[in-house]
Amino acid sequence: MVYLPPAFTETRTELLIEHIERHEFGLLVSHGPPGAKGGLVASQIPFLVERRDGGLYIQGHLASANPQLADLDGEGEALAIFQGPHAYISPSWYAAGPAVPTWNYASVHAYGPARRIANADWLRDFVRRLTERHEGFEPAPPWRMQDLPEAYVQSMLNGIVGIEIRVTRLEGKFKLSQNRPAADRPRIIAALERREDADSRGVARLMREREPAG
Repeated sequence: MVYLPPAFTETRTELLIEHIERHEFGLLVSHGPPGAKGGLVASQIPFLVERRDGGLYIQGHLASANPQLADLDGEGEALAIFQGPHAYISPSWYAAGPAVPTWNYASVHAYGPARRIANADWLRDFVRRLTERHEGFEPAPPWRMQDLPEAYVQSMLNGIVGIEIRVTRLEGKFKLSQNRPAADRPRIIAALERREDADSRGVARLMREREPAG
């Protein structure tokens, strides 16, 4: 569970899903059995969102040798964390003090039972959808799985196992200086936009989206 002060809590489902799709390289966290070899396990993997039968699902895959697969039995709860842009906020940007530094950021946590999927047709379709989502942005022709030798494709698919989380709860925390006086927020946005890094500018964009129309 995330610490969610009301000022920073985002509950709009469509916005949370949009965040997941934009920052889909998430951190999958599960809890193994108690004991010396148990405890929390985490894997960083790309996800796809699927909506079906009125529910929300997030899908990915793990290497078949990954011990985290043992935790994903379809009953135990897993957590997928999707971290968005984040940036240091200097108190020198505020109109008045005293104040201390802080950090602005956006993050969405998705909870639900996670299951393994070893079905070959499902895996093939998942890998196709995942690559089609990310190919085609370069001038060169996009890579296509179907252009590979079938024996090679099969050997690669044999090395992975699909996973799916049936999302039962979404928590969004968008800490974007909502607790600061209205006069401070434009100053923070302007300072972030003067920076060259994508994270600072991403935070500035999120802050602008939440500013009241002038």
